[in-house]
Amino acid sequence: MTITYRAPGPADAPALSAMARQAFIDSFTGVIDPAPLAIYLDQAYGPAGQMQRDLGDPAIDWRAAWLDGAPAGFIKLSAMTLPFDTAHPDAMELRQLYVVEACKGRGVADALTEWLIDTARSRGAPELYLAVFDHNQRAKRFYARHGFTEVGRCDFVTGPQVHDDRIWRRTL
Repeated sequence: MTITYRAPGPADAPALSAMARQAFIDSFTGVIDPAPLAIYLDQAYGPAGQMQRDLGDPAIDWRAAWLDGAPAGFIKLSAMTLPFDTAHPDAMELRQLYVVEACKGRGVADALTEWLIDTARSRGAPELYLAVFDHNQRAKRFYARHGFTEVGRCDFVTGPQVHDDRIWRRTL
């Protein structure tokens, strides 16, 4: 099995959306109630969903991992959008990092995160931010290993449910 890396384009949207949908289900089934989960999945990964719009947005940089031609993971970098008032004006944000279960522990997330950090540095960003579900201990350990620390919180809303997201920062 060979893992390659490249920027995805709009033509990759169906495969990336299916991969992201499954990764989200794998991570959040049992945390998000089924009805709001289904609505969120359609809004985020449906044919007219946020992922499709993000792939066409030149202000969002992407890097994807491909395992024998199928998406194995992706990461997105953008200007800061999180509600954190003391962020530097030139801060950037890790918007999503997803890796399929079969590739977890194989260095895919590390390679994608290194690309993100290098890209943010090359653009002169002094800080990187991200948000992560508070219950996601595996992700929090991963981000800590990559130099991020918790600095705040925000809400992630799915239908009637409000989830506790934690905001993390890394100084570059």
